[in-house]
Amino acid sequence: MLNRHARGFFTALFSPLARWLLKIGVSPDAVTIVGTLGVVIGALVFYPLGQLWWGTLFITAFIFSDVIDGIMARMQHRGGRWGNFLDSTLDRVADGALFAGVAVWFFTGGANPAVAIAAVVCLVLGMVVSYARAKAEALGFHANVGIAERAERLVSVLVVTGFTGLGLPSVVLFVTLCLLAAASLVTVIQRIATVHRQSLEEPDGTASERAA
Repeated sequence: MLNRHARGFFTALFSPLARWLLKIGVSPDAVTIVGTLGVVIGALVFYPLGQLWWGTLFITAFIFSDVIDGIMARMQHRGGRWGNFLDSTLDRVADGALFAGVAVWFFTGGANPAVAIAAVVCLVLGMVVSYARAKAEALGFHANVGIAERAERLVSVLVVTGFTGLGLPSVVLFVTLCLLAAASLVTVIQRIATVHRQSLEEPDGTASERAA
């Protein structure tokens, strides 16, 4: 989940753990799957029960699997399309569970529909951000642009949700989610514009076929 500025630090931090996991026979795919399950459990069990702080700590303990599995794959000189596909697919599951858990709590015991709706909007726009890039790449374009990358979205919502569980006013979470939604919308527009510019540069008759 980490951006390029923090990846070097965490690679050095988690390399001994990654090396040990490989030594005892754990595969990068297993780490990816277990990490995703941990995030989903934290988001869909702790959050709906109103345990925002403990849920955030639980999720944080698993979310670094997204770094560890990549380190393990590089140590094994394994990259490839399968690992990339599995990681990207399960990232979407984890992201969806995170925002869904926040929404469920504030629609129910949290009694704050505004925060819940903002979380749902973030969930939807976050999926569109990811889909726009995936579809662009499937068509041969590049769309790795935007102000709301996954790392920024996750860090923001986890930090503020956790402190909301410790008494931070829920209005701060609402504002954070609104800003995330706005940033995600801008990112979608940026990616659409980027792909549109690339499509205009294609020679006549070679434009990719539109698909639903």
